[in-house]
Amino acid sequence: MEEKRRVLVIDTSALISGFDPSAVNEEAYSVPRVKDELLDGSIMKMRFNASIESGRLKLIDPSQKYIDIAKEASREVGDAGSLSEADIEVIALAVQLKDCGYEAVVLTDDYSIQNVAEKLELNFAPLANLGIRYYLSWIYYCPACGKKYPPDRKIILCENCGMQLKRRPVKKMPVRRRGAPSSMLEEREETKKPNAPGGR
Repeated sequence: MEEKRRVLVIDTSALISGFDPSAVNEEAYSVPRVKDELLDGSIMKMRFNASIESGRLKLIDPSQKYIDIAKEASREVGDAGSLSEADIEVIALAVQLKDCGYEAVVLTDDYSIQNVAEKLELNFAPLANLGIRYYLSWIYYCPACGKKYPPDRKIILCENCGMQLKRRPVKKMPVRRRGAPSSMLEEREETKKPNAPGGR
């Protein structure tokens, strides 16, 4: 069986953590909305633009079909309110690339993106943190009267008493799918190691 080609799907948090698409061998993809979440004049945005100009980072708008899949999954697990439009599109792009026959690995330090990626059986890899250990499904509830709401309800105030809703996990399962370390991740680990005696 032919091995699937691995590609990286980059979210905003990966760029903020210092990821440089030009420094890896794997093909890197992202969505146009990620650029809007980067601060003008920042090194992250300059690196992002340079990677696009050099062709090392490709931007794709995922089709509406996959955006709908990502939105539905985020609602089902209760993370819809924690994800931006760019986050949803990053997840959607990963699903789209997976359906096209690639091994898509989402690079992200965002726990909500990781949680939805786990729901959709996508590989993911964190950069600056250890990533989620458990896949969580959330429920919203009123801390005053106790009324519960399904995670896909788009309300923030209790319909009974008007208190702001909170959320808590109702299902907790160990994460089974994690992105295998890419060459980029291995290189980052090497740079963290102290220099040998006599080295620079």
